[in-house]
Amino acid sequence: MKIDGKTIWITGASSGIGEALTYNLEKRNCKLILSSRKEDQLNQVKLNCKNQENIKLLPLDLCDYDGMQDKASKAIAAFGPIDILINNAGLSQRSLISNTNFEVYKKLIDVNYLGTVAISKALLPYFIENKKGKFVIISSLMGKFSSPYRSGYCGAKHALHGFFDALRMEHEKDGIGVTMICPGFINTNVAQNALTEDGSAQNQQDDATENGFDVTVFGKKMIRAIERNKFEAYIGGKEAMATYLRIFPKLLHRIVLRSTVK
Repeated sequence: MKIDGKTIWITGASSGIGEALTYNLEKRNCKLILSSRKEDQLNQVKLNCKNQENIKLLPLDLCDYDGMQDKASKAIAAFGPIDILINNAGLSQRSLISNTNFEVYKKLIDVNYLGTVAISKALLPYFIENKKGKFVIISSLMGKFSSPYRSGYCGAKHALHGFFDALRMEHEKDGIGVTMICPGFINTNVAQNALTEDGSAQNQQDDATENGFDVTVFGKKMIRAIERNKFEAYIGGKEAMATYLRIFPKLLHRIVLRSTVK
């Protein structure tokens, strides 16, 4: 499928991967609904675009589950039927299990998993009615295997795969597709915003993220994966190769431990 001219709803569009996707997709004549909690930053992203008439802003909080049906209705009202929902918004984590407050785990599940499920379920009836639609989920390599300091993040990302693999199976008959995008280290502010043991932001970059894949290049590769209707795509540096070692769990365990960065 060609993505040009599609109507696309992007969450987490105020920075990082979502922002980079916005700039790429608006050049391809897509109509975009941009969502995030940060309305000021969303406005700035829109101002940076040339085709502003093709962009609507829809601020939302993924933890507002009860409000998702209303948000879905407003998103559809912006340009008509939506072709693709890109579930990009989320939080990372940097803390040891033994030190992490339970509330941190709850927040990671609330945002990364339940919020993504809630917004997708709100849009699902419209996809079923139209007999077409695609869910794109920004998971992580950590959704395929785990790493120290990211226990809650890994758990939430693993859950996304379980849910959306089932959704793909149940609704293939309705013309609905699912593409799971699994980034490695991407040069964004994800590490700075990562939750620490008490729920506060880490507020510092790490070397692996700083030296990670360029976010613009990542966006182009991600769009190619969507157009090719891939079930899953692993995008990053050499760390992306680790996904193919899952059939050798002890070897993968040793490699991840040796290469772990906080």
